[in-house]
Amino acid sequence: MDIDILTQDDRWPDVTALIRKAVETALSSNVNHSAEELSIALSNDVLIQELNKNYRDKDKPTNVLSFPQDDDFSLGDIVLALETIQREAGEQNKHFEDHLSHLVIHGTLHLLGYDHEDDAQAEEMEALEIELLQRIGIENPYLDSDTPIDAM
Repeated sequence: MDIDILTQDDRWPDVTALIRKAVETALSSNVNHSAEELSIALSNDVLIQELNKNYRDKDKPTNVLSFPQDDDFSLGDIVLALETIQREAGEQNKHFEDHLSHLVIHGTLHLLGYDHEDDAQAEEMEALEIELLQRIGIENPYLDSDTPIDAM
């Protein structure tokens, strides 16, 4: 799969290898996709807040947004907000890279059709995230956090 990474904010560190590893790990959980491309935008709070307002009617920044595509070529787009991810990592006493990996896996799973609209879906998605993160050496992100990813 071709993973296109677009940097929309020059403050982002070089996280290309980390993102590719997280995406590939998430994709390994679902062999039924046939898409050839996935796009990731390394953005900021201002840009993601506008997207969040326009597409989710929530006028605030969030850490990650996923936009699935309805075609066979592209799996979809993931947008990540630098400031929110940095702030959450600090508040949750996590390494920035670990939190970012989690969010990339979370966003990719959304593109693969996973969701957390109800408790059963949330439990299934969180269990898969925990398993995938363990594969790349990252501990369960939900152990020390009472806040679900999309509540920010």
